[in-house]
Amino acid sequence: MAVPALAIAAALLLRYGFHARSLMVSIPLWIAIVSCGVPLIFELLRQVWKRQFGADFLAGLSIATAVVMGELLVAVIIILMLTGGEALESFATRRASSVLHALAKRMPNLAHRVVDGRTADIAVAEIAVGDHLVVYPHEICPVDGVVLDGTGSMDESFLTGEPFRMRKTKGSQVISGALNEDAVLTIVAEKPAADSRYARIMQVMREAEENPPAMRRLADQLGGIYTPVALGIAALAWGASGHAERFLAVLVIATPCPLLLAIPVAIIGAISLAARRGVVIRKPAILEQMSRVRVMFFDKTGTLTHGEPTVTAVKGLNGFEPDEVLALSAALERYSKHPLASAILQAAEEHHVAPLTVADISERPGEGLKGDVQGRRVLVTGRRKLPPALKAELPEESAGMECVVLVDGKVCGVMHFHDRPRKDSRSFVQHLGPKHHVETLMILTGDRDSEARHLAEVVGIEDIRANLAPEEKLELVREATRKATTLFLGDGINDAPAMMAATVGVALGQGSDIVADAAGAVILESSLGKVDELLHIGERMRRIALESAVGGMALSAVGMVLAATGHLSPIAGAISQEAIDLLAVLNALRTSLPRGALQDY
Repeated sequence: MAVPALAIAAALLLRYGFHARSLMVSIPLWIAIVSCGVPLIFELLRQVWKRQFGADFLAGLSIATAVVMGELLVAVIIILMLTGGEALESFATRRASSVLHALAKRMPNLAHRVVDGRTADIAVAEIAVGDHLVVYPHEICPVDGVVLDGTGSMDESFLTGEPFRMRKTKGSQVISGALNEDAVLTIVAEKPAADSRYARIMQVMREAEENPPAMRRLADQLGGIYTPVALGIAALAWGASGHAERFLAVLVIATPCPLLLAIPVAIIGAISLAARRGVVIRKPAILEQMSRVRVMFFDKTGTLTHGEPTVTAVKGLNGFEPDEVLALSAALERYSKHPLASAILQAAEEHHVAPLTVADISERPGEGLKGDVQGRRVLVTGRRKLPPALKAELPEESAGMECVVLVDGKVCGVMHFHDRPRKDSRSFVQHLGPKHHVETLMILTGDRDSEARHLAEVVGIEDIRANLAPEEKLELVREATRKATTLFLGDGINDAPAMMAATVGVALGQGSDIVADAAGAVILESSLGKVDELLHIGERMRRIALESAVGGMALSAVGMVLAATGHLSPIAGAISQEAIDLLAVLNALRTSLPRGALQDY
């Protein structure tokens, strides 16, 4: 930007201050053209060779035309306009990302680690999983963890967007970047600093800066329509008047800087806003697709549900009482890593079931969990693994998950489980059609059909596909994506292939790096409300980007008419275009400044 600005100043000074000859006046202008304009001309020739006529084609053509016609000052003003636009974009990018930079500055360098009752300061990068850390009042939490001791509150608004303080007691989750309010808290680190919330947000900032090409796609799509129209008007103006200056004036005012600047600025602003709301945008191109989503796929476990089964019923059979069935199964499940084990143990604790003595425990895939409980041989298994004679003793299969408990080869009871739906899952699902124009909702799950149908009834989804392998999920998503814009919402590693196949892949929570890498966006909190915010951020970004780009082009179109009729000179056109650019970019900055709530259910 400095070279063309100095060249223009020098040329004007030589012409009007020293009344120098044209040759002397042209020297600084030629320096600017050769140093800054020639690369743009070569880029123009490359585009012509490849038959690519994107949003910046007119800018290069304007410079070339001005040079050929001897309008060197006009050519340098166009170069100044482009380089100035790049500087404006850089400023806007820094402005839109200012919250992320503020977060980076807030991150502490030191943490207080407790070892053998003594507290010592260590670098945050040295924190290991399992370390006990002290967070004093008014300090920033250095890593994600769980409160071990103390009661207080934390301000998480920088990370979650929630304006209220979060109460923290023993067992509460804490996130890096949160401000401790008024009490000393001792926490256990669950993640190193590099994997905590702060690091995720900093990664957003880096990826946004390193991935500008995806942000230009919409600009090039609009430029493909705008460029031939502008060329047609310029050619008609020249042909009708016989004045080549009108051709140049039309090209200058038609240079589509609102496209080149406003859309990237709008997307960067949306990325910044999403980061403040706890959403990592890994692929900026998905923001353009949010308003077009017509098919939404849900993995069941961990998305519409909490992913934590609970015992809903215990039935005693053949003379056994429900509490006895619960006690026998809980005795074995204390030594199991099965997903239902924690649900059984929690139910036993709630019913105050006394622990029983266990011996000779074994757990093999496909056979269930076996062991001797106070002299009796107990087996916890599934209905499908039983012989027909024992299956006949069981009550009719119901919706949800279940396990069967046998004592000495005899059925003694059945336990039923449900994965608890999220409280807001039904309202979230029901608002997608009216508010976001989603036409098809579908649950894709590897779980049993009965469990999937129970959830579908609760949340109000009619289309269910259960007992699916990952490759079957993938094929269903691929087929739908060929026909419409799709969104896949999941949280497990088995969701990664389908997530990549969808137009938009969204990972709920931070359960797996594989899933996060496959997703276009990662919801750092496991919250459907944040998914709704992402939909609104994308829709709002596209609306504001189009306002800026189309509004800027409309003003340019008015200028083209004035230039074509001889009322706007090439130099006046260049100055007018600079003012249009400024208005377009300022409007695009609105994407980082939300008004009102970002949820509507």
